[in-house]
Amino acid sequence: MADKDKGLQHVGAFLPELVNRKGIKPFTPIQERLLAPMDSPEDVKDILYQHTVLCQTCMPYRDPGEGIRIWQRRNGIVRLELQAGRALDPSVDDFVDVGLPWGPKARLVLYHLNAEAMRQKSRLIEVEDSLTAFVRRTLGMDPKGRNIRTVKDQLSRLAASDFRLGVSKEGGRAVTVKSTIIEGFELWSPRDPRQKVLWPTTIQYSAQYFESLMEHAVPLNEQAVTRLSHNAMALDIYTWLAQRLHRVDPKRAAFVPWVSLKEQFGQGYHRMDNFKRVFRTTLTQVSVVYREARYTMDGKGMRLLQSRPPVLPRMFQVR
Repeated sequence: MADKDKGLQHVGAFLPELVNRKGIKPFTPIQERLLAPMDSPEDVKDILYQHTVLCQTCMPYRDPGEGIRIWQRRNGIVRLELQAGRALDPSVDDFVDVGLPWGPKARLVLYHLNAEAMRQKSRLIEVEDSLTAFVRRTLGMDPKGRNIRTVKDQLSRLAASDFRLGVSKEGGRAVTVKSTIIEGFELWSPRDPRQKVLWPTTIQYSAQYFESLMEHAVPLNEQAVTRLSHNAMALDIYTWLAQRLHRVDPKRAAFVPWVSLKEQFGQGYHRMDNFKRVFRTTLTQVSVVYREARYTMDGKGMRLLQSRPPVLPRMFQVR
């Protein structure tokens, strides 16, 4: 993609036209969702939120397994460590291990909780009714059975986890911040023991995270999030661009080398060529739903150009 002022058209602007061309295979459900009409940044109605720090770091894309209790990612001088937690299981009256949050649903749950905290202006969030509506609206799922159990499982994992953020400083110094996002939650076990899913009906954000979120929340277009809800990497790229592009110096592009992109988004990819291929493909999907995003790419990396955010500043109010 390049600046359209230089004569090149944004991929998101011309992809819908391909539908009417002969010889093109029918779109998959994911492609149809990506190309569905969207509100412009001026008309965004439903807004989700992510904390600006978590727009720059990533949770696991895939299930790391129950045996993995610590997860780390790096973005430049910033390191994220996510530690799986434990919770009191009422069905056995004892503490049990809860796995790490992973995949797109963990991200979607956090966006939703952030939006509820912002809307209610409260650290204490009643989850049940709002989560059911969110699953139906954003994921297009029947909020029953396996679908809702999967979402609730990620909610439990997120609620029990601890986050540590480390920043390297000059002179061999480093700063570590231990930040529990959710400091308390009421956990229920299912009536049907075959479900084996613990889930919180209420959660309470920590005071530190809540106060920081109220000041540093990045607005996200829920329609865009819905269209990317199948892909954890796509959600991470979208939130990163939503947080980053509007802050780029209009007179100078911000350069991000491939090695840095791989550190941030390349979990599970050992070979650079494989990562580049997947990243480019995923970035194209993000471009379809974030048409204002301006950037260029070459063999050296990615150059970010100042762009309008996906939700305009005047829309930053909570609905």
